[in-house]
Amino acid sequence: MTILTNRLGLTSKNSSKPPSSDPNRKKAPKEPGARKPGGQNGHIGTTLKPFPEPDLVKEIRVDRETLPPGNYQSTGYERRRIVDLDISLFATEWRAEILEDENGKRFVAPFPEDVARPVQYGIGVKAHAVYMSQYQLIPYNRIEDHFQDQMGIPVSAGSIHNFNKDASERLEFFESWGKSRLAESALVHSDETGIHIDIDGVRRWLHSVSNDSFTCFYPHAKRGCEAMDEMGILPKFQRTLCHDHWKPYFHYGGLHALCNARHLRELERAVEQGNQQWAAQMIVLLKAMNKATHEAGGRLEETESEQFRKRYRDLLREAELECPAPDETAKKKKGKTARSKARNLLERLDSERFGVKAPILSGASTMERQDPEALSTS
Repeated sequence: MTILTNRLGLTSKNSSKPPSSDPNRKKAPKEPGARKPGGQNGHIGTTLKPFPEPDLVKEIRVDRETLPPGNYQSTGYERRRIVDLDISLFATEWRAEILEDENGKRFVAPFPEDVARPVQYGIGVKAHAVYMSQYQLIPYNRIEDHFQDQMGIPVSAGSIHNFNKDASERLEFFESWGKSRLAESALVHSDETGIHIDIDGVRRWLHSVSNDSFTCFYPHAKRGCEAMDEMGILPKFQRTLCHDHWKPYFHYGGLHALCNARHLRELERAVEQGNQQWAAQMIVLLKAMNKATHEAGGRLEETESEQFRKRYRDLLREAELECPAPDETAKKKKGKTARSKARNLLERLDSERFGVKAPILSGASTMERQDPEALSTS
């Protein structure tokens, strides 16, 4: 009953569940900030401006009958413009000239290389379909409806798939270049989530590696190192890797930054479902560490940094009393004795237990690279 109750009590604030799954979800009101509403100083706006040349000009003449008696001459116009969208089919016909000599031998002008069929889709249709599919993430059948309803162009799901495949092949060089930029970054974030991409509903895993400029997504049947190796980024990466403490990630990178957003959710769960007071204190401390680091420009002075580290270590020692490890001497089965969610979290946060540095004072805690088998996981 307790297990079932705890599962029902999971939300986006105390677990990895998305906010859309929260029961009776309400939009929390934002606290008024220091900035005024609207565009801020230095922001480049997108105000609608007149285009250089209009496609259609409509003149409005003054009704002379409404004017008082007198002589009038035109001195110009007052202009206003409407910017609109004209969605329509646009067909281009290529005609290759045919010549015959006196013997009846025919000579046909060659068509451009990309004009290979009697009737085919143009680059505009293909680019628009790829944009809607890959950027706007619109399902294939709705893209079909869009082309048919708005332009009278029949485009099948198979054609949209082929457009995406063609675009992917054309972007192969860019993909390779983007992966190399990620592999050379000082800091990247890596994660994975379950997806369904096949008609039969077989589960796959979508892996991601990102920094502030690039994001690479890679679907694969496996969740672990096999997929990450095939993705081709993390095996070459040697700097700081931010992740959610999942064991395979410790095979890559130099330093490891553990995501404090996830820590805060798990700590919230420990408070709500386990009444763990150390977890409530840890939430306050981690937020204070993060706030102080941002206010210091991203790096604290060594004195203040060590003060936070001491508070962190002291809190972990207090947590050991409130949330002790299970008695390993009384177990009857081989292997590690089962632990509570709160205890697993505590052991992950206690980095010095494994002979590594305590968390750095930023948005994530950091460990030096270690054998992943030596680290406790939930």
